Amino acid sequence: MRLLVTGATGLLGLNLSLLAARQGFQVTGLAHSRSLSGAPFEVRQVDLLDRDSALAAIDAARPEAIVHCAALASINAAEQQPDLAWRMNAEVPGWLAAAAKQRGLPFVQVSTDAVFNGEAGGYREEDATDPLSVYARTKLAGEQAVQAANPEAVIARTVFYGWSLSGRRSLAEFFFNQLRAGEPLKGFTDTLFCPLYVEDLAELLLKMIAHELSGVYHVAAPEHLSKYDFGVRIARRFGLDAGLIAPVRAGSLDRGAARSLNLTLDTSKLQQALGQALPGVDEGLERFHGRWEAGYPQILQGFQA
Repeated sequence: MRLLVTGATGLLGLNLSLLAARQGFQVTGLAHSRSLSGAPFEVRQVDLLDRDSALAAIDAARPEAIVHCAALASINAAEQQPDLAWRMNAEVPGWLAAAAKQRGLPFVQVSTDAVFNGEAGGYREEDATDPLSVYARTKLAGEQAVQAANPEAVIARTVFYGWSLSGRRSLAEFFFNQLRAGEPLKGFTDTLFCPLYVEDLAELLLKMIAHELSGVYHVAAPEHLSKYDFGVRIARRFGLDAGLIAPVRAGSLDRGAARSLNLTLDTSKLQQALGQALPGVDEGLERFHGRWEAGYPQILQGFQA
């Protein structure tokens, strides 16, 4: 299958493209400004805000499915550049989904757990959304634009971590880098989430395409923990000093953009659709650790052009 992946140098886009290539997909990755050196898939530099150029790139690649990973993903950057966040996170997904529908292609929109306000937790796909930040509001608007343009599309609400091109993109990398350097850091005890290892997420997205799913799905670990506990588990798995992590309450700090505290998700809809259990937190961290032992972070960083 020919697969088109946007945001191909980002955390998810890169890991998804590499995994799909290993599985025999013919992958074309679209990236805004960064290139990759020696990657086992084609990378084309395209500004997705330039619709004509992006559509031309899609038609040149002749994909049989599209996974849209690209986004303005920094919560603080979105707060500082709301117009850009709206264009990138809300408008681009809508016209990409329309383009996929016109060409008869499966389309996957990668969204976020942050579409909820975090007051209740245990969110199901049909629960009311209430995003708190510019980032979250624009991502929800992107979901709505995709659904309006292409009702057959998949919307994957997720939260993930893993090894990245820069080595500094995910929360897990932050904990690992700080702990390995012996630097003290904070871990939020009142921020709950369901982190999924990025290659597990990539495998699930490809399975969702193969199963011809459509609609909204929560694609996350089937269990939750606090970000403090997540950091502690990373420390223990890598043999680092968990005592460097100070437990603090995020709700007592001013972190700029508003952030939801309890973003635990119910993943039973996806588990039923795929007929399988989803990978748990410890299972994901084991894979994260195993990839480090195998030198995967260095392999990724070697792709930097």
